[in-house]
Amino acid sequence: QVQLVESGGGLVQPGEWLRLSCAASENIFNFNVMGWYRQAPGKERELVATINVGGITNYADSVKDRFTILRDGATNTVDLQMNALKPEDTAIYYCYARSPSYVTWGPGTQVTVSS
Repeated sequence: QVQLVESGGGLVQPGEWLRLSCAASENIFNFNVMGWYRQAPGKERELVATINVGGITNYADSVKDRFTILRDGATNTVDLQMNALKPEDTAIYYCYARSPSYVTWGPGTQVTVSS
């Protein structure tokens, strides 16, 4: 089963940016869908952005026009570029991969947006 490891989280001020990266232990094109979810304290895990094997992307309404999901087959990484961050973006961000036979998650990376 693939291993996913996130990096790039941290503490930023409102309006700043962060870039999260998810490194996969195998070819990312083995997966039907890869993406990012997040979970804020006291809330359910929610979809942030996904990209399917054909390159079609999907975003939560709350992040459209601010976040961009990108992938690199040469390095087997799926990144999340997050611009114009808001305090409500504060959460643990999880990388996600869905193959024909299983779903797997990374351990998560904390993003905190606060002045």
